[in-house]
Amino acid sequence: MTTTLKRSPIATTLLLLGAAYCLLPVLWVLIASSKSAGELFSTFTLAPSTHLWDNLVDLAGYREGLYWRWMGNTVVYAGIGAAVSTLISAMAGYALAKFDFRGKATVFNIILGGVLVPGVILAIPQYLLLAKLGMTNTYWAVLLPSFISPYGIYLARIFAAAAVPTEILEASRIDGSGEWRTFGTVVLPMMRTGLVTVFLFQFVAIWNNFMLPYIMLGDDRLYPITVGLNGLLNQGANQPSMYTSVVTGALVSIIPLIALFLTLQRYWQVDLAAGGVKA
Repeated sequence: MTTTLKRSPIATTLLLLGAAYCLLPVLWVLIASSKSAGELFSTFTLAPSTHLWDNLVDLAGYREGLYWRWMGNTVVYAGIGAAVSTLISAMAGYALAKFDFRGKATVFNIILGGVLVPGVILAIPQYLLLAKLGMTNTYWAVLLPSFISPYGIYLARIFAAAAVPTEILEASRIDGSGEWRTFGTVVLPMMRTGLVTVFLFQFVAIWNNFMLPYIMLGDDRLYPITVGLNGLLNQGANQPSMYTSVVTGALVSIIPLIALFLTLQRYWQVDLAAGGVKA
């Protein structure tokens, strides 16, 4: 029995419009990065120029390479934060999916409530708590709040319920494997596909986070890219030449995200349960 795929002009048009909506800003950043400060506001928006390398050199030389310090900080915040958050999400999601304990429903409902709370609302309370501990204006001020992701726990719980068969867990326990060993050698490989998604979501969220580090940090050498570029943008009011550095910095900051997506996409599989058993 063969099935014929039907083409939908309306759906195709909507997809093309959606793609254009997402890609046009990236195209503008790429083109604007190739312009000099004088050309940025005086030439046609989508007309490229030849000053990309000059802009990169100016950006790299700003305050003895401060931009690359921001890039390194962002990699630390996003890399460590996403890795620890993914591990915590995996443990919490697995426990909620495969263990019965008192208050389980209440804990899960609280996590669901946390998903609905915007992170911006929590920034001020987190600042006050960390200020009492003397941890503001440090790397920990940005890292610690990123370790817990209610949305990541929610996703991990759903994936653990679907991808980790109870029979395999029982067989592992019968063979004498402890809970931690079972989690590390059996559960984590089965949840790999879902955890890659959790890691990517959290990495991108931390990479693009602005409000939390803006509130927590006062030393510009600790800034991530978002806060650093905001400072350059503010300087543009008095030094218009800084606008090209902001646009070029935004372009460079996209490259690691694209590289990460291309690297991790091979782990995504359509049939999550089949992928878990195969792992």
